[in-house]
Amino acid sequence: MEILLVFLTISIFFSNAVAYDPLDPTGNITIKWDVMSWTPDGYVAVVTMNNFQMYRQIMSPGWTLGWSWAKKEVIWSMVGAQTTEQGDCSKFKGNVPHCCKKTPQVVDLLPGVPYNQQIANCCKGGVISSYGQDPSAAVSSFQVSVGLAGTTNKTVKLPKNFTLLGPGLGYTCGPAKIVPSTVFWSPDHRRKTQAAMTWNVTCTYSQILASKYPSCCVSFSSFYNSTIVPCPTCSCGCHNKNCVKSDSKTLTTHGINTPRKDGAPLLQCTNHMCPIRVHWHVKLNYKDYWRAKIAITNFNYRMNYTQWTLVAQHPNLNNITEVFSFDYKPILPYGKINDTGMFYGTKYYNDLLMEAGPEGNVQSEILLRKDADTFTFKQGWAFPRKVYFNGDECKMPSPDAYPYLPNSAPKFALRSLQQVIIGCILFVVMI
Repeated sequence: MEILLVFLTISIFFSNAVAYDPLDPTGNITIKWDVMSWTPDGYVAVVTMNNFQMYRQIMSPGWTLGWSWAKKEVIWSMVGAQTTEQGDCSKFKGNVPHCCKKTPQVVDLLPGVPYNQQIANCCKGGVISSYGQDPSAAVSSFQVSVGLAGTTNKTVKLPKNFTLLGPGLGYTCGPAKIVPSTVFWSPDHRRKTQAAMTWNVTCTYSQILASKYPSCCVSFSSFYNSTIVPCPTCSCGCHNKNCVKSDSKTLTTHGINTPRKDGAPLLQCTNHMCPIRVHWHVKLNYKDYWRAKIAITNFNYRMNYTQWTLVAQHPNLNNITEVFSFDYKPILPYGKINDTGMFYGTKYYNDLLMEAGPEGNVQSEILLRKDADTFTFKQGWAFPRKVYFNGDECKMPSPDAYPYLPNSAPKFALRSLQQVIIGCILFVVMI
């Protein structure tokens, strides 16, 4: 019995812990259902998805939201979204519902649909920005008219078994919970109304559920050591045999860059087999500052990354002075501890990371002010502790492989060289 209790305790702890991100402890996607009006056989609701994750967005082909009806509900109509299947509506004559499935799957509409099919914050192809990057774009909405359902607060039954693909696996959704009704203000802020009923669903992300392998890796180099530390071998797993060499004639085939419906990548053959590599180079050392270069390279021929994000954890990010080609925002998950920052592309300049090839990289340099109490190049201090790309933690090199700072011999050699130069100058002056 004791062993069983210990096992259950560990299982419960693990199930809660897998979705916890220490750099974004409160990050989640909250799905809010606002019942705006009752109909003769159901209700009309506005469903709003708010992405409260600081650096994890939903890229193309976008989100897919699913649930199970509690009774025999149907969807009469939708605005701003659609279900992927209609289901069996053969029992209806005349007015046929939009969807009769017990477990509907809903997707966003594409940009450019007619205005009578749109509502606010819809029709972006399911793409949702991260909250830290652009809060105004971190939302998506649609309207749904539900029939054969309850028509009052007491008779309506909440949907259950919510699922969210964003666009792949990784999200786990809790049960719907009734919350205080949402309040809406008029444009002039002189009158407020409220929803007839509101319930929330909270979805959290776990990288473990998304994939058992990382999706990115990190490599290092420095000006003080000629060694380039590559990504660890098979960082993202060597299970993917579908790779091509960078000089292969296959890359000239028409349609080679077209994404597949199952999202399967076409990777360039590398030792790490990752779609994304982040390279951190310690470039220059000044009296009061030091400089690093960040380069992100895409090795997937079937994917480009829109509105990408890069998060780095480093103790000197509290004194970052300038970021030259990326936008930057500090992330403060624990109040005053300012050691984490988010880099992302400048809009219309480098916020699109193209597919693998000559244009498949973005880069920037950063300038950091030294702190006399902490700054050092010893023991790999100049390299980040953690790196995330698009919200997924990247595989780091082993600490014992970091570029090491040369011992005192080079300093002695430099001092000797300086003495020779001074001697030569004095000799010339004396002549």
